[in-house]
Amino acid sequence: MIIKNVGVIGAGTMGNGIAQVFAHAGFQVLLQDVAQTALDRGRAGIEKSLAKFVEKGKIDAAARDAALGRLSFSTSLDGFAEVDYVVEAAFEERETKRTLFATLDRLARPGVMLTSNTSSISITTLAAATKRPELVLGMHFMNPVPLMTLVELVRGQATSAEAMATATALCGQLGKTPVEAADYPGFIANRILMPMINEAIFAVMEGVGTPEAIDTVMKLGMNHPMGPLTLADFIGLDVCLAILEVLHEGLGDPKYRPCPLLRRMVAAGHLGRKSGRGFYAY
Repeated sequence: MIIKNVGVIGAGTMGNGIAQVFAHAGFQVLLQDVAQTALDRGRAGIEKSLAKFVEKGKIDAAARDAALGRLSFSTSLDGFAEVDYVVEAAFEERETKRTLFATLDRLARPGVMLTSNTSSISITTLAAATKRPELVLGMHFMNPVPLMTLVELVRGQATSAEAMATATALCGQLGKTPVEAADYPGFIANRILMPMINEAIFAVMEGVGTPEAIDTVMKLGMNHPMGPLTLADFIGLDVCLAILEVLHEGLGDPKYRPCPLLRRMVAAGHLGRKSGRGFYAY
């Protein structure tokens, strides 16, 4: 199937970024979210992001306008009956995604691939909610999507080699570098990243160091571009907690147990940048 029209579900930070890179690469993009306010924020965020690329000389105004012209927005899924490829970037919750994949399976034409931007949830589990498991795979972009070149391609139990090849080629069209990961909790990126973030939070809780001290050690000592606690705030502490819970449940190893301080901060609504307060104030 020739892919010209792409449907992206979820107008959060990741969905907006995914929609932007597809539109910039020449695809017609339908961005869907149940909330019109989220779509309005998404449109504004994409416009702001593209404007920065123009300011920095990475693209010209004509390319920006062309990308914006390829975007459409909807609170309905009806338009997904016409798309050639789907990327789901909804909230990181298993049953929400399974229900969505079952709906998409009914809407999408035969042969259309259904992919998920999930950062930790089993692709095999999502595929089992459809009648096309061979066409379901993980397409995990990194945040911020327009800047980060890595895409984890996650092969589910039934994912076909042809589907993986299609997604790999698509990454090339987007200017991204695909890396294949097996369908285990957290895949590659978050299986390694989240225990580091979790350990940093334990270190704060136990008084080993302040957030500033821990982040400085990791930046200057390990040459990380940002410290793990700054990164956790950027990702969202609620998202970090959700991923750690998937790791803990799926692998059954106590080393993945979410830090009690992380649970407490999420319960308090201190989610990082998006709430204005996490390990740092914003």
